[in-house]
Amino acid sequence: MSKSGCLYLNDELEKYSKTLGIDLFGVADLSSAENFVTRQGGEHVGGFPRAISLGIRLIDDVIDQLISHQDHVAIASYRGVYDAANQALDRASLMMAKKVQDQGYNAYPIPASSMLKNGNFEAVFSHKVAANLSGLGWIGKNCLLITPQYGPRVRLASVLTDAPLQTGTPLTNRCGKCTQCVDICPSRAITGVAFSPDEPRNVRLNAQRCDDYTTERMEVFGNANCGLCVHICPYGRNSRGK
Repeated sequence: MSKSGCLYLNDELEKYSKTLGIDLFGVADLSSAENFVTRQGGEHVGGFPRAISLGIRLIDDVIDQLISHQDHVAIASYRGVYDAANQALDRASLMMAKKVQDQGYNAYPIPASSMLKNGNFEAVFSHKVAANLSGLGWIGKNCLLITPQYGPRVRLASVLTDAPLQTGTPLTNRCGKCTQCVDICPSRAITGVAFSPDEPRNVRLNAQRCDDYTTERMEVFGNANCGLCVHICPYGRNSRGK
């Protein structure tokens, strides 16, 4: 397909994503992350050259209330928004995969939340890596995708494909000297080290500490994530009203 044909297909898919309620759309070239993707998801997942990255913005008024860390209403509201965003993304990734398939290409939708039970707190595929490579944002010190528009106040899903789409360019990390996510983390799981694709996740995040803290909270509040590092990021808080 010609470059103009690739751009046409990109535009068509991005427009379609808006009808599905998607706020962020990008396409990643996965070649630089092939070994990582294959190790995490296996040969089939690692065999796709590109990923369509889909993002939904979360609700600011709900995220703002997460500072009330022991409030049952705030926690229940966050869990509801979190689950609803995942469900919307799962449907959107399915419909996007069908759209790509109808164009004659292979497509493999990855759910918004697809944790593997391998003890490593890993997913089938890293939506953050795809979104980063597609140019939607950078990986922050909190190990979340930070978007210029909404900070980390987003949920993500992906569609792996061999469609000859035009891919994006990763953004430069803009966290700088900010340590607000490090300072607010109640489990002290975030180390404050900037993201590097050449370093393992445990350099930046002690996932076991984060999981232990979440498990303890579940005994009191039910199935609810902490969310303080999402709440505190200046990029997310500065997005209000824009």
